[in-house]
Amino acid sequence: MRVLRIIPSMDPASGGPCQGIRNIIPELARAGVQNEVVCLDDPGAAFLGKDGFKIYPLGPVKTPWQYSPKLIPWLREQIGNYDIVILHALWLYHGYALRKVMKQLKRTGVQLPRVYIMPHGMLDPYFQQAGERKIKAARNWLYWKLIESDVVNEADGVLFTCESELLLARQPFRPYHPKKEINIGYGVQRPPVFEAAMESAFQATCPGLGNQPYFLFLSRIHEKKGIDHLVLAYSNLLEKYSQSGNQLEPFPKLVIAGPGLESAYGKQIQEMATISGAVSKSIFFPGMLSGNGKWGAFYGCTAFILPSHQENFGIAVAEALSCAKPVLISYQVNIWREIVENGAGIAADDSTDGAELLMDAWMKLSAVSKNQMKEKALKCFQKEFEISTSAERFRKLLIN
Repeated sequence: MRVLRIIPSMDPASGGPCQGIRNIIPELARAGVQNEVVCLDDPGAAFLGKDGFKIYPLGPVKTPWQYSPKLIPWLREQIGNYDIVILHALWLYHGYALRKVMKQLKRTGVQLPRVYIMPHGMLDPYFQQAGERKIKAARNWLYWKLIESDVVNEADGVLFTCESELLLARQPFRPYHPKKEINIGYGVQRPPVFEAAMESAFQATCPGLGNQPYFLFLSRIHEKKGIDHLVLAYSNLLEKYSQSGNQLEPFPKLVIAGPGLESAYGKQIQEMATISGAVSKSIFFPGMLSGNGKWGAFYGCTAFILPSHQENFGIAVAEALSCAKPVLISYQVNIWREIVENGAGIAADDSTDGAELLMDAWMKLSAVSKNQMKEKALKCFQKEFEISTSAERFRKLLIN
């Protein structure tokens, strides 16, 4: 069986969808399912050529719509060679191009593949309700009426990473009547076994951190991640714990890792971290981490924290669990129920008070309770989010 995945970008800096593809393709290959990817990246991009599966880069793109003149001709010629097509992400040219080609070829009577849409949280009502997104929300509403409703409703089904995403997708747009709604799940691969080189690689990115305990935020530096609330909450608690004189367990440092520090929001966050000398010496910004540096950050942290305003799944959350690290997350991270029910972390509101509650609640746990939560974090990963489980769901969908 041959599967084609269509996605705007396979750049690791673009976020979770491309990492999800990289996670699941090797597992499906072991089950005899061949996956290939067409994307709109520039063929000369440095991150290409490092994967164990075929990627067809048809960029560079033009306009924010990510238009590529090469995509429709390529799809016309190649799409009949696949049994299944999965369109990853919405609101961009690749969805319009796929629907146009499918309509054109349907008139010819040729055998066409099944088509599934995987929105990766892009139908979440947050994107229509957030105050700073009023213009984009109006644009999405119009685009839905003109194009995207047909892309979604004419597909053979819509694939969701968890039950919360499936339910939330029903809220923001009309008409919304997909042929099938399928909670396919999501997962990540087991982490590499810890090595001392991982610790060294991470510490090299955070001069001055040394062996001090730290909370880890690892994701894109973006408004929806709630990092401004995290920094304010951390500043408040750092002062509180400093004044308490608790020398038995020092308040952990905070590592904010991920791409986007050069953006306006990234610069704002870094400026916030200079609120006082104590805060500026306690928050570290290593930038995007990968390889040994990333795994060193996970294995070395006290707990992982993500106070997002919207998070469809949170691959980094699952990766933290895979390293036996408890996760401190907002209720807007769609897998919070699975984590709390398994005793693998703590959830709170996506606000400054919520972020403060998360860290404070962690600090108030006994050493025994913290160790128990670490054990439950690993068990939660193995039960809910290990890639083999998600791959088996995908395999069953594809062969039926």
